[in-house]
Amino acid sequence: MATVFNRVTESTGPDAANDIDENYRPSADEPFMNLKQQAYFRRKLIAWKEAIQREAQGTLSQLQIDSLREPDLTDRASSETDWSIELRTRDRQRKLISKIDAALRRIEEGEYGYCEVTGEPISLGRLEARPIATMTVEAQERHERNEKVSRDD
Repeated sequence: MATVFNRVTESTGPDAANDIDENYRPSADEPFMNLKQQAYFRRKLIAWKEAIQREAQGTLSQLQIDSLREPDLTDRASSETDWSIELRTRDRQRKLISKIDAALRRIEEGEYGYCEVTGEPISLGRLEARPIATMTVEAQERHERNEKVSRDD
């Protein structure tokens, strides 16, 4: 993907990432994945990761404070169910953090925003909605259809 990186560095100046403001939104009118867009998505991914980590720390703190010592068996079962759901949510978020880290690595390597299957740019709208996306909508749909066919066999 060195050509992807070259396209990005050729199309933007060296200070493009430094002059990004809080109100900036990527636009189709500018070169795809220029330094400003990379900085925007990097900031978005880092903020998302930090929010997940804050929530996880809150859950951990709450687990340490609240013990499951309800005398009533029904109350205890209800609390255990609630904590089980909460811990499953945290496990899904742990997996999400690894996907966020992978997206941050792709930004550093100049591969972010390009489909891992076709090499084509992923739409800015898709990246805005799902910054960890690794495939275009079309490639993702094909992948899911193939996956469904494999499961049905």
